[in-house]
Amino acid sequence: MSEGFQRRRGGGAVATFTGFEADLLRSLASQLVELLRNEVAAPHPGDDPLEQMLDFSGPTTEPEDPVLARLFPNAYPDDEEAAGEFRRYTESALRDSKARAAVEVIETLEEAGLPVELAEDGLVVDVELDAEAAGTWLRSFTDVRLALATRLGVEDEDEDYWAALPDEDPRAHVFDIYQWVGYLQETLVAAVMR
Repeated sequence: MSEGFQRRRGGGAVATFTGFEADLLRSLASQLVELLRNEVAAPHPGDDPLEQMLDFSGPTTEPEDPVLARLFPNAYPDDEEAAGEFRRYTESALRDSKARAAVEVIETLEEAGLPVELAEDGLVVDVELDAEAAGTWLRSFTDVRLALATRLGVEDEDEDYWAALPDEDPRAHVFDIYQWVGYLQETLVAAVMR
C-alpha cells in the first residue's frame, strides 16, 4: 500500500503508487467524471435575453441521483424558488469544475507513466504535484469520498458497523477504498501544510 503523499522539496507533494493503486484512482476519477457529465440537467426555460446571451440555463431542481444531490446540495433548503434560481446560475459551472479536477487527476497519473491498459505487474507510478495541482487533487478526493460515502450510506460514528462486515461483503471492500482515499487526502493535506 502506498505511503501516501510526502512534502516535495520546493513545495507541493509527491507520492508513489503501485500500478493497481494508480489505476484504481484513475477509475474512481473516471467514474466521477462520467457521473458529473452524463446526468441530464433540467434547464428552466426563460425569456430573459441576458440569460440567453450568458447561457444561464443550468438545472433548477435538485439532482435525482443521491450522489449528485450530495455534491450539489440546495443552497436554500427552506426556499424552493430561491434554491432553483441559485442552482440555475451555479450548478453547471460547479459540475464543470469538479469534472475538470477529476480529469486532471487522470491526466497526471497517465503523464506519470500509468498506461491506458494496465497489464504490467510491478509497475510503479511516481506523482509530483505543485501546490496548485495538490489543491485540485484534494478537491477531487473530497468529491470521490462524498460519492463513495453516499453510495455506501456511511454515517458519522458508524465505524463499528463497517469493521464488523465480513470480508465477503463487497461493501467492505468499497469502504476500504473510501478509507484509503481519505488516508491519501490526509497525507496530501499534511504534505502541503508543512
